Amino acid sequence: MATGRPEAANAEAWHAYGTHHLRRGTVLPEAARVDWGFEGGGPGVEVLGELAGRRVLDLGCGPARHAAHLVRAHGALVDAVDASAGQYERARARYGSLPGLRLVLADAVEHLRASEPYDVVYSVNAVPYIDPHRLLPALAGAVKPGGRLCFTVLHTNSRGDGPSDRVAARPEILRLAGGGELTVHMWVLTTDVWTALLTEYGLRVEQVDVLDAPEPGNRASYRLFRVTRPVRVSSRPRTDKPPVAHAALGVGAILHGPRGLLLGRHRHGTWELPGGTVEPGESLQEAVVRELGEETGLAARPEDVRLLGTLLDDAGGIVRVTVAARVTAWRGEPSDQPGESVGRWRWFVPDRLPEQLFVCSAQALTAWRPALPIDHAPARFTPYGTGTGDR
Repeated sequence: MATGRPEAANAEAWHAYGTHHLRRGTVLPEAARVDWGFEGGGPGVEVLGELAGRRVLDLGCGPARHAAHLVRAHGALVDAVDASAGQYERARARYGSLPGLRLVLADAVEHLRASEPYDVVYSVNAVPYIDPHRLLPALAGAVKPGGRLCFTVLHTNSRGDGPSDRVAARPEILRLAGGGELTVHMWVLTTDVWTALLTEYGLRVEQVDVLDAPEPGNRASYRLFRVTRPVRVSSRPRTDKPPVAHAALGVGAILHGPRGLLLGRHRHGTWELPGGTVEPGESLQEAVVRELGEETGLAARPEDVRLLGTLLDDAGGIVRVTVAARVTAWRGEPSDQPGESVGRWRWFVPDRLPEQLFVCSAQALTAWRPALPIDHAPARFTPYGTGTGDR
């Protein structure tokens, strides 16, 4: 898969970096712990949990010192992946015959997409070199449900340049031992932005550690993210206010095709299906078609709408009625529509849904596919005989 220009520049830089150290014959000491930010500081391998006999991925392993340590000291079965041929050769020369360690020369995202899910995935300072919109969905799929992901990212460089709230790469300097510099491009983002991105791709941030440089005058700082892939997906209300009485009858449209399931992001932060309030005088199928067009720009016909059933729950003392519907055919590409409160339409694999689904959407999805691992407020579902067979 072709990468963008920042990633292509990074691949060249890291190839040059590995070649530089091969020529110098650089030999690093064996790792006695995992140093996430600065040597000897911060937490160690304990953030990864139990490792003995578990499948572990070291993403952007470099010379594979940490991977070898986890194999030898903790009994892990480690795949160590790096895209730099020079770094791979350094690792192979030193650890190529170590049982329990498999060294892989590959693009990180391509490896993640092709591999079986891991119990634990970790990365020391390599994540910021890859576009998060390319990397994070692949990472989410490469961690087993209930599995753990731990990684560090640059937060502030040694000059004191802080993170950005815009998801874009910026140039940073990579200094070479013995002299010389390389320019790399890194996604240096705020903690809130990283958290929002991880949540968007179905991962749950459990803790973020601050790792500051110990030397006076060095303003460099890293953030260590401790993340899990939840066994079950969460849901929540949009707000803590009950719905207004006239808006208690709504529809939720389920569009599922080769690219996945369509969900959009509400301005209040929930992910949800296209849908909304049924207007006076229109049928439920007509309401689905209208709301789909208004919110996503997609066109459908009422005859392509299959009503699955009615969901009843209590929202702030108001009985809320939602009709779940399956749209079997549509035309166009989903896009943000002016004046609508839901946008950022994306297709999701059903077993990798994002966190914080809107409650009504979560209820509709489990009415459609009861086995989906989604937690939500209880609702009484009454299926319609004409709709439940189309799943």
